[in-house]
Amino acid sequence: MKQSRPSQYASSQGILAQKDSCLSLLSPLYIGLEEHMAKKGKKTTPTPTPTPETISLIHPHAAGIDVGAEEHWVCVPADRDTQPVQKFSAFTCDLHRLADWLTACRITTVVMESTGVYWIPLFQILEARGLQVALVNARHVKNVPGRPKTDRVDCQWLQRLHSYGLLAASFRPPEDICCLRSLLRHRDTLVHLSVKHIQHMQKSLDQMNLHLHHVISDMTGVTGMRIIRAIVAGERDPRTLAQHRDYRIKSSEDTIAKALEGDYRPEHVFTLTQSLALYDFTQQQIAACDQEVESVLGTFASLIDPAAHPLPPPTTAHRQPQRNEPAFDLRTHLYRITGVDLTQVPGLQALTIHTVLAEIGLDMSKWPTDKHFASWLGLCPDNRISGGKVLATGSRRVQNRASRALRMAAQSLRTSPSYLGAFYRRMRSKLGPAKATTATAHKLAKIIYHMLQEKTPYRERGTDFYLQKDHERKVRQLRKHAKHLGFDVVAQAST
Repeated sequence: MKQSRPSQYASSQGILAQKDSCLSLLSPLYIGLEEHMAKKGKKTTPTPTPTPETISLIHPHAAGIDVGAEEHWVCVPADRDTQPVQKFSAFTCDLHRLADWLTACRITTVVMESTGVYWIPLFQILEARGLQVALVNARHVKNVPGRPKTDRVDCQWLQRLHSYGLLAASFRPPEDICCLRSLLRHRDTLVHLSVKHIQHMQKSLDQMNLHLHHVISDMTGVTGMRIIRAIVAGERDPRTLAQHRDYRIKSSEDTIAKALEGDYRPEHVFTLTQSLALYDFTQQQIAACDQEVESVLGTFASLIDPAAHPLPPPTTAHRQPQRNEPAFDLRTHLYRITGVDLTQVPGLQALTIHTVLAEIGLDMSKWPTDKHFASWLGLCPDNRISGGKVLATGSRRVQNRASRALRMAAQSLRTSPSYLGAFYRRMRSKLGPAKATTATAHKLAKIIYHMLQEKTPYRERGTDFYLQKDHERKVRQLRKHAKHLGFDVVAQAST
């Protein structure tokens, strides 16, 4: 049945009124969308592309050096010498002659590219002459298409880029920190050698079918070393060897005696003897290295007097140096030269802090913010985006001892009843173990940065505080999401 005209008119008027009410509700969204499209379509003045003619010289007195194992190629500006590119040998006398030539050419800043450790002697000589020396990463300048790859061209290319300020120098700590870093890296090498000798001793015991490492937890402990030294001295009776058992060993004397019944072949006893001698010698070298490290730490200026402001109680149960830790009081030295007790941070022990400080130094002004510091450590996301599309995510791969030490400290927080421990466990359940370790190491790096920069002590807030903050964060997210869904429902109802 057809509808009459008055009823059709009323129906059309109702539809128009409903549309007007809908437009009144959505008008702010339309206005914001129009403004956004207007801004998006607005043309901006294009930035002129810099050209070699428009780029100004930032370092007019710059030189470039391509460092090699046997020879170094050096380039200075063309107006400083009739032969602006010269080759020098790597001998010390030639390095001094190189420095004299740069001084005669009125050079004030030098950039060098090198692999390995060939750059260190030249770097130190030029720095002692008062020149500003910068070591650049070879990866930043090698991927240039069309550039001939020769040592002569490399030094010219480095000099040209550095004169325009297009090269970033790698971080190098002050001289006193470099001395401490060299000693600590050498000590780390000695510790790794000691581990190798322990493995060799265990291999000799296995070849003689002596299951010593199966009945005691630590073969290099008191009981293990007593038994090994007795075997080297000529003792073969299992009962006599088992009497060297310490009272703290859980295994009984009879069990240890059974484990020491084996085939004492002369060749295996000989290899055990030499491995034990090498282990003892390495331990002596580690002790001598610790004495040298302690003497170097004594030369650092004190920022706080431990006698006037004593250290707070340690956060760990043990108070004596543990395995592979220095024999001297390292914690007091670190507290004296930094002004804060970094061992109060969960997961950070004295040796870990010592490793980090030997790599980064004490001056945090080298990094403008904690984000720059975390980026240098490779503990922050390195998202690569091209054309609006994310090509790769994840942290940047770096070879950094400080970041490795922080990652190991983060892994130790798995069962910690602390704020950082709760954070690590939440990240582990959300992202997995690897990303949780990186996220927690990133948080530790930020804490170290602010404590060294601002000289503020660490304040532990506990697991309950973190769980409360996490609950409040989740409630805010749910409210925001519900509000957004409620707005959509109202908009759909009005239409």
